[in-house]
Amino acid sequence: MHPAIRVQNVSKVYRLGSAGPGMGGRNLTEQARQVFANTGRKLKALVNPGAAPPQDGYWALKDVTFDVPRGEVMGVIGRNGAGKSTLLKMLSRISTPTSGRIEVRGRMGTLLEVGTGFHPELSGRENVYLSGSILGMSRKEIQAKFADIVEFSEIGKFLDTPVKWYSSGMYVRLAFAVAAHLEPEILIVDEVLAVGDAAFQRRCTDRMAELAGRGLTILFVSHNMQLIPRLCKHAVYLEQGAVAGVGDAGPVTQQYLDGLLAAARNGDLRDKPRTGDGRAKFIRASVIDAAGRPLTVFPSGDDLCVRLELEAGEPLDDVHLGVAIQTLYGTKVLTGWSPEGRFPVNLGRGPAAFECRFEKADIRPGQTVLVNLTLATDAGLPVDVVENAVVLDVVGSEKHAHLSANPDQGVWVAPQHWRRV
Repeated sequence: MHPAIRVQNVSKVYRLGSAGPGMGGRNLTEQARQVFANTGRKLKALVNPGAAPPQDGYWALKDVTFDVPRGEVMGVIGRNGAGKSTLLKMLSRISTPTSGRIEVRGRMGTLLEVGTGFHPELSGRENVYLSGSILGMSRKEIQAKFADIVEFSEIGKFLDTPVKWYSSGMYVRLAFAVAAHLEPEILIVDEVLAVGDAAFQRRCTDRMAELAGRGLTILFVSHNMQLIPRLCKHAVYLEQGAVAGVGDAGPVTQQYLDGLLAAARNGDLRDKPRTGDGRAKFIRASVIDAAGRPLTVFPSGDDLCVRLELEAGEPLDDVHLGVAIQTLYGTKVLTGWSPEGRFPVNLGRGPAAFECRFEKADIRPGQTVLVNLTLATDAGLPVDVVENAVVLDVVGSEKHAHLSANPDQGVWVAPQHWRRV
């Protein structure tokens, strides 16, 4: 049986800082020169797929190959910037590969980032019918599913409101309800489900499991490493645009987690994968004890102090610093954001160091936690973002001996007071 999706030696090169033909006021001669240059690059990539990208470009994907069997849920995992979104956009025909071939056999529905798929000026009701029409369904077929879509999305009273006025959560609820109930043969779902609340996310995963049981093919991107092995039979792991692993979901997920741990144990951040405009960069991070010494294990209940060092290439005023502590499986435990701490951050050219302290961090012993760092402008634009900058194993003392280390019991330990009533 042919796979539902076949990706063969797919590469994608993006050019940096250039507009497409016909943009930016180019004349016809410049446009023609650009078209010939682009064609030449594509031909070279087809003849020599191992060639280097142009000097003003980079490989978002490089020689990616895998199959998605029909009627199976396949996970796509990897750090931010690994190429996951680029891959999904090409599978969804939003963009085209620079080289390689993608075969999709079946009617496809997609749920990518918030803001795609619906017409903003149309109401929720009108967008349901529009989405069904795009999938090739008749009005009668859409009407048969309409009540289920409205019930699942829980936006009944806003159904005739233009979706441009929806919150991100409302938008995602309706978008997933449409994608999951109009039942395409292939469904592609990005991390967008993280926008919804926990109850809605659970309903979405239950619905995907139900659809998979009925033979629907699903390609699912998530940072929830507990969910991937439970929902997916196989997974593909992308690292810096290339396939680092593909196979059974359990071993591939563990390979990804092992890579995160290995990368995070090195406190030097200069060579870490990152996003942002690069005007300043984190260069080192550590969790320190009361004497300022770096820790590799964290005693539950102590103050958790993150020390970070960065270097700015130019003065930056009114920027914001963020520190997020999460479990190995992606669950946020603590977040620190300098505006919430009423701590102004102004950077001069050169090095600077800061500390963020969380008081009495009662994280459940037995957890492994990771530290993510963010530097952003006042408008929220990223200057530097580094995930998994530090890794810590959380340990307990005698007072924690009665606690379960099972992560299903939660990640935070709070005092319990029981009484008979």
